[in-house]
Amino acid sequence: MPRIRKKKIPVTNTDKASSSSTPSSSRTVIRRFHVLLKKQGQLKNASSATSAEALGEIEREIDELGGLAAYQRMSSIGQGNDRGGGSEKVLIQWLIDMGLRKREVEGKLRYFRAMLLEVGALKPDNYRTCMSWIDTTPMDLRSRHPSIVEQDFLLMDEDENRGKWDIISLSLVVNFVPNPRDRGRMLCLAHSMLAPDGLLFLALPLPCVENSRYLTFNNLQSLMNVLGFTEVQRKWKKGGKMAYWLYRKSKVIEITLQSYCHDHSTLR
Repeated sequence: MPRIRKKKIPVTNTDKASSSSTPSSSRTVIRRFHVLLKKQGQLKNASSATSAEALGEIEREIDELGGLAAYQRMSSIGQGNDRGGGSEKVLIQWLIDMGLRKREVEGKLRYFRAMLLEVGALKPDNYRTCMSWIDTTPMDLRSRHPSIVEQDFLLMDEDENRGKWDIISLSLVVNFVPNPRDRGRMLCLAHSMLAPDGLLFLALPLPCVENSRYLTFNNLQSLMNVLGFTEVQRKWKKGGKMAYWLYRKSKVIEITLQSYCHDHSTLR
């Protein structure tokens, strides 16, 4: 008598963000989302009946995967302690190594409380161990917690936030933006919103710079220099999955930067 196989349940069908999902299944869902969102962005700029039909198919598949909520759930699972934690560990260690946890005031070491804007936050307490010296504002397109501000970074008031933040974290955020020009605009906005000598933390999947037809480590470095960022730290390893950078906001002629961001800045 043949064995009866149990029907497999898709990994995105569970409402509970449990670590029972395997690392490979989480990565598969996340990678598929990135592919679909990139195609979606390309098709939205086209205007034909064929494009409209293809766009409908893309949006249906995104819905079948569970939409943005499923992507967030898989990403959140990947940040669990049993998976090595999130990228905030890299940033925290860099800040400690730079001595930013304490600064000397009137001959005495005092805690310096940095204003951190965490874009794409899936958890409200990624920096809970640093509360004494980091004042974090977690933010995401779709908030999963009352303490996470629901906001599109690209729609933030630039004038209201100009020079406001000591640190901005863009961890697995830029690569999620489907439009290349919006990716460049995101980096321009980060520069504008950072205080003088402010720090930008950038985290990308390693294939974005190692296996991309458009972007290399050198291309990214050149773009960041033009936008007014100086590299402070870089971390990645051959065969790894992630690449991390820490940039410092450098002085540039503001009108030149605004012109460049408006006319040229594109990150593929």
